[in-house]
Amino acid sequence: MTLFALLLALLIDQAWRPAAPLSASAPLAGWAETVRRQLDAGHSAQGWMVWAAAAVAPALLVALVHALLWQLHGLLALAWSVVVLVSTLGFRHFSHPFTEIRFALESGDEARARTLYAQWRGAPAVDWPREELLRRVIAHGVLDAHRHVLGVAVAYVVLAALGLGPAGAVLYRQAERLARAWADEASSPAVEPVSPAVASAAQRGWCWVDALPARATALAFAVVGHFEDVLERWRAHATPWNTPSDELLLAATEGAIHVRLLPRAPAEPDAQAWPAPQLTHLAALVWLVWRSVVLWMLLLALTVLVCLF
Repeated sequence: MTLFALLLALLIDQAWRPAAPLSASAPLAGWAETVRRQLDAGHSAQGWMVWAAAAVAPALLVALVHALLWQLHGLLALAWSVVVLVSTLGFRHFSHPFTEIRFALESGDEARARTLYAQWRGAPAVDWPREELLRRVIAHGVLDAHRHVLGVAVAYVVLAALGLGPAGAVLYRQAERLARAWADEASSPAVEPVSPAVASAAQRGWCWVDALPARATALAFAVVGHFEDVLERWRAHATPWNTPSDELLLAATEGAIHVRLLPRAPAEPDAQAWPAPQLTHLAALVWLVWRSVVLWMLLLALTVLVCLF
């Protein structure tokens, strides 16, 4: 059922073009804000309590609904898993803006590419040099693909294997959203500030939730890309599990498609070996993500076959 739910969700995500995409962001964001306003009193001991209520509680509720539907009929549980995955997965969140920026750059319209990238990031456009713009597009693209596709899928599969249905997808999506939103609110004078304890718990919670999915994505990049180069970059930029995994993912991408994304120390032997980002690397990144998705689907299918026979 895990395989079928994930496959159906990916197919629906690619084929469905609704006027208003199905998304769990609005209700989850509303719930998180309500919890924070009610429970965030600024005490250090309350940071994890607020985060658990905002991120873990919705995931447990999803798992409970899945269990109840499973008792009624397996197809109802499958349908529930598909609905949750469609609302949390977002391949188009990565592919559509990335493709538009790629087309703009290929046509020589760098001004439009910068504008599209700024809209994608939700930040003002900056007049970067072409090479820097390409580097930022690739870096943001791989992180976006991981957080909206590969990471969600891995988190879903891991908790589904424990009998929790699609709870992993909800936990992953909510943990990522809280780390981003509460970090911004903690430093913004325009909104009611988030206490340092809650902001810190959101960041640390996201690091732990993303630790395994990030390493699974890096491993997939190694298998479908240049294996030895990815492992070399992994060793050079290894990070603890309780710290952000962005640098690890970018390092794995460097090795997989041979592009320079991170600054290197002069002592590193391959400091000048890989080229600066070029247009060809945009297409290489798209294929890298797609091959990684296919790889995990095949591994999941093989696991199902082994369990059946």
